[in-house]
Amino acid sequence: MSRIPDSFIQDLLNRVDIVDVVDRYVPLKKSGGEYKACCPFHGEKTPSFYVSPVKQFYHCFGCGANGTVITFLMEHAGLGFVEAVKELAQAVGMQVPQEDATPEEKLVAKKRAEVEALDLPGVMRAACVYYRNQLKHAPHAIQYLKKRGVSGEIAAKFGLGYAPDGWHALQAAFQDYDSNPALIESGLVKEREGRRHDFFNDRVMFPIVNQRGAIIGFGGRVMDRGEPKYLNSPETVLFEKGRELYGLYQARQSIRDAGKALVVEGYMDVVSLAQYGVSYAVATLGTATTAHHLQKLMRHTDHIVFCFDGDKAGRKAAWRALENALPLLQDDKRLDFLFLPDEEDPDTYVRHFGREAFEDLMARDALPLTAFMLRELAAKSDLQTDEGRARLIKLAQPLITQIPAQALSLMLRKRFAELLGIGSDELDRLLGIRVAQSRYGKPRSKPALPHSGRRQAPSIERKVIEWFLRAPGWAQHVALPQWEGDQPEMQALYALYAYLVAHPGLANAAQVLECFRDSPYEGTLRHVLGAAMDEHEGFSDEEAWVELTDAVSRLERRVNEQQSRPFMAEKNLSPSSLSDEDKQIWRQLSMTKLRSEG
Repeated sequence: MSRIPDSFIQDLLNRVDIVDVVDRYVPLKKSGGEYKACCPFHGEKTPSFYVSPVKQFYHCFGCGANGTVITFLMEHAGLGFVEAVKELAQAVGMQVPQEDATPEEKLVAKKRAEVEALDLPGVMRAACVYYRNQLKHAPHAIQYLKKRGVSGEIAAKFGLGYAPDGWHALQAAFQDYDSNPALIESGLVKEREGRRHDFFNDRVMFPIVNQRGAIIGFGGRVMDRGEPKYLNSPETVLFEKGRELYGLYQARQSIRDAGKALVVEGYMDVVSLAQYGVSYAVATLGTATTAHHLQKLMRHTDHIVFCFDGDKAGRKAAWRALENALPLLQDDKRLDFLFLPDEEDPDTYVRHFGREAFEDLMARDALPLTAFMLRELAAKSDLQTDEGRARLIKLAQPLITQIPAQALSLMLRKRFAELLGIGSDELDRLLGIRVAQSRYGKPRSKPALPHSGRRQAPSIERKVIEWFLRAPGWAQHVALPQWEGDQPEMQALYALYAYLVAHPGLANAAQVLECFRDSPYEGTLRHVLGAAMDEHEGFSDEEAWVELTDAVSRLERRVNEQQSRPFMAEKNLSPSSLSDEDKQIWRQLSMTKLRSEG
């Protein structure tokens, strides 16, 4: 796969000012050397969201959200990494290059460039205006929406329209109907044997909008009898149904306010729920919930509720959503599954019983992912027999081993072992799961981002990380002591130090963090920088250098003591009984032994 070169990311961050970008979405006010606002990621009345022009970094002391300008666009606008980079590049007149593009990728890029020249978004906007105007003159379509409880306000919010009966209605909107290639490329018109006809006919139209508010496709629903009940635009350069969610653009703020997103199956479910005040719902576009859908939603919220019919088809759809979710699970994310009573879907349930009853049902009956998984697996095996329990382990093994969330995986395996009546260690052995052990027998842990704005007393290694992030070039002028171990902050420090020494020229914390995006150390580095957001702003370079060298000296003394400790214990010696020269000898011997054991 082609990728964006790291050098381009660094050049882009040199040209883009995070303050200017964030201010377009969240009005900022000057506060000392930083800027502040009420956090866009959680509800608050007192500003706790700060943006640093020096670090090119944002941090909320309320909810812990933080990151670079690229992270902000990903989290706030729901863009993917590449989309965020392209949007920033376009704003400053830079062309995004790619490395290692295959011939197939180059061909796709060429085709995409040709299609982009046709202004497909403009064509889709014009079609949407036409369909909306046609709705005003279609009494049966208006009656259909009223019967479903849809008000004019909600119809306008979602841009609902009507595709007239007949196969050439769009000729009224496009004078060049018979020759405009954009009508074909957008999926609005089909061509067969040299003759064109409209793709949609006599349907209520639901515009599908991407994260930037651009119309990329349509969904059409029959009003009476007819098949298919729902018809989506064909896939185009603008529209891939496996990547898009209906209603997400309209629901973004409500998802943040509610602290969750509700995933349903149909357009009318989303519209009806919004009509009754459940405005944080989105729908898949006639396809199973994909990894792309989940990744997009997880940028907006930590809690996703899937709502399905309680029949066989609904359970099957829920299981597919679970399977696609497993590799993406994180310990700070929550996925629940709600199954509605027979003969009900979200649209009918909320119309029959109202918002309060629907949300009460969701709070009371939604199953956590682990409970849903165990229930479904147990239903496929006879737990009263050894053969049935063995079958259950075989069914669970490829599912459980996909889960990267360590705590969630551990809790699931414990519950699974209890269900089987065996020990957790025995189950791990049967599943082929090995818990990594450190040299001293304690499980290793991956550095994680504590999701809290509370500041702990900084350790020495954290202080060194803070200064390196403030002035990346200073790593070239200090020497850290040799160290081996599995302490997360020390691992992050030494990974950061090694990278900075090998890559001189990085100017600010944002550039450094982008170099560590998706690495095991990203969470620790972001947390340390966020927690120290309001510190050191008044330090001169001379004062900062003194602070850094002092922290490095203290770190060296501590490492020396730690590395000599195993040998001192072995010889029954105490630190006070050793001279400085003896301590240095013990440390060197200790390092030699540790390397030989590793």
